[in-house]
Amino acid sequence: MISLRDLTKRYGGKVVVDRLSVDLAPGKVTGFLGPNGAGKSTTMRMVMGLDHPSAGQALIDGKHYAELRHPMRRIGALLDAKAVHPGRTARNHLTAMARSNGLPLRRVDEVLETVGLTEVANRRAGKFSLGMGQRLGIAGALLGDPEILMFDEPVNGLDPDGVRWVRGLMRSLAAEGRTIFVSSHLMSEMQTTADQLVVIGKGKLIADAPISEVIERSSLTAVRVRTPSPEELEKQLLVAGMRVENRGSDELIVHGGTLDAIGGVAHQTGVRLNELSPRSASLEQAYMELTASSVEFGAPSAPAADGAQSGHADGLDEKERV
Repeated sequence: MISLRDLTKRYGGKVVVDRLSVDLAPGKVTGFLGPNGAGKSTTMRMVMGLDHPSAGQALIDGKHYAELRHPMRRIGALLDAKAVHPGRTARNHLTAMARSNGLPLRRVDEVLETVGLTEVANRRAGKFSLGMGQRLGIAGALLGDPEILMFDEPVNGLDPDGVRWVRGLMRSLAAEGRTIFVSSHLMSEMQTTADQLVVIGKGKLIADAPISEVIERSSLTAVRVRTPSPEELEKQLLVAGMRVENRGSDELIVHGGTLDAIGGVAHQTGVRLNELSPRSASLEQAYMELTASSVEFGAPSAPAADGAQSGHADGLDEKERV
């Protein structure tokens, strides 16, 4: 388990991570979301002991990373796929990692096969594509067969088949009871992969909840109701504390009520229902609502309909250190 306790990091006068407290449970894929500059990479670096907290703690099974006797057997991480000597082959890179951590050398071939790099194991890492570099980084994380795995943007540079492979790998590792912590900007992929979400903005915790709960909180999540008596039903739904949009002669869009609750109100009112169906928001829509006030490096407005030009996004990436 990874436990963050009031974790805080400052660079000069800038607070990058602000009193972040979460527990990451085993047996789940926990997605780590937030805008560029939110503090995700810095948080992961503090877990791995690469950055030191200004306050608070980042604990791995109750210990700091530096206190782990065999760290690669406890936690594996991919934080930067480029952190490989370009002159080393994939096999030599993993062999050096295994020897320096007292791991059996058979694990090198095992993880190369797992990530699909066996045929290029003797190619220099500097000749790898971005996607191949990501696979090599994942192999390094898996080398110690750890119970905790942490990945920072692991699908960058992967083709659709590779993205699907990473998704299946994470799901299978979580099913084995491991703790999986993964950051990504691909909302559609997180919606498919993650069980739990931790969302931060400007270093602060915004949400720590199951993915279904995060989506259900969205104002775009609603229930579509069709009835021959919309005005009568709308009055009773408002009394019950729900918000209602009247969309026409027989249609209502209801917010803040479950299917059972709305059906119960209709039954008590004696109103016939022709349709009662959920309308769920996407994770992207829910995420955009959650983080709307936390975006530091926002994209410019979309071009106007008359063809007016707008500038380009500033291209800042996730590495938050100043």
